[in-house]
Amino acid sequence: MSIPQSHLDAAKANRHLRGSVAIAGAATYGCGESPGMDDMTLLVRAAHAAVTDAGLTMQDIDGLATCSVNSGMWTMPVIEHLGINPTYVDGTMVGGSSFIAHLLPAVRALHAGQCNAVLICYGSAQRSAAFGRKESIAARRFMDPQPYEHPFEPVLPVTAYALAAARHMHEFGTTREQLAEVAVAARGWAQQNPEAFMRDPLSIDDVLKSRRVASPLGVRDCCLVTDGAGAIVLTRADRARDLKQPPIHVLGSATACWNRQISCMPDLTTTAAAQSGPQAFAMAGLAAKDMDMAQLYDAFTINTILFLEDLGFCKKGEGGAFVQNGAIAPGGRLAVNTNGGGLSCVHPGMYGIFTLIEAVRQLRGQAGQRQLARARTAVCHGNGGTLSSQATAILGTAETV
Repeated sequence: MSIPQSHLDAAKANRHLRGSVAIAGAATYGCGESPGMDDMTLLVRAAHAAVTDAGLTMQDIDGLATCSVNSGMWTMPVIEHLGINPTYVDGTMVGGSSFIAHLLPAVRALHAGQCNAVLICYGSAQRSAAFGRKESIAARRFMDPQPYEHPFEPVLPVTAYALAAARHMHEFGTTREQLAEVAVAARGWAQQNPEAFMRDPLSIDDVLKSRRVASPLGVRDCCLVTDGAGAIVLTRADRARDLKQPPIHVLGSATACWNRQISCMPDLTTTAAAQSGPQAFAMAGLAAKDMDMAQLYDAFTINTILFLEDLGFCKKGEGGAFVQNGAIAPGGRLAVNTNGGGLSCVHPGMYGIFTLIEAVRQLRGQAGQRQLARARTAVCHGNGGTLSSQATAILGTAETV
């Protein structure tokens, strides 16, 4: 699907917002297994950690953006638990991309003076909770009906992503080995991250021999099911410069959605990242070639390949070849998902906010053993639903503004 010029013109019209807002605080909490905790407990602890990381107090927070799979009114109990009185509230829920989608509205609110410090936060005890993924999926059949798919009882979301993978393999010759490269690369990064949930060695052969879940995807092609929470704090750039941490600037941001059900995708091999990516890059005045890293929502191995193509790192159909021979693993040509991603680090239902947190850590030079030698720019990309909503953000250090 071609992107109308008007969409790119609209993104360029946001150029005056480029770098005007920065991420001043970032934190995770409870990643992996957190028995005895619920979604709210995890969220609150990550939120307090992020605010402290910024050198602020919770009383400084006057903007909030958050959402939950299980609650349509999640912002209200979060406000209660945090004890804040925000003048800006965003509860937009578009799946796992939501927390990246929250960026541009927050940037506009800060730029307009509607608020001074925005907290974007998420928490889920999906792995440990009594009301887990199975129950949530069953409930969503009533709360979020998908009339062209639910009657056939697919095992969502994996069936949908397997469909996209099968089509990419058919159309472009992508191989199971190339999909496996994505999982192995993620594990390589996870082995350098003490926070990652899965750090055992993983080979191409291990991925290929793993239990089949939905053809052509095996269990190692699929994201983790973990607990975890993450939060970031945004302020205007002039304020961020005087706070505790080096400011990480929001250079570009955009969100696009072409469908809810995967059966309604115009093309199973092209996602709405082909729109959100160019728009975010247009706002930033940068391109894929300018990125020092890519933090991508890797719910399944096919995601990484699709997003590398749609964001402009390679041509459509060449994603499989692009990731071969450890190209996105430690020491490869492009650093992708340097925390281990949703495949090996953390995936508590929705992963998007963790792409931002990992980019912030890398851009600050705080990533420990996995720290990149060159870390000035990052593209973060979130995916929601079944290749449904897509949100892209371009982040950069002070020298990029």
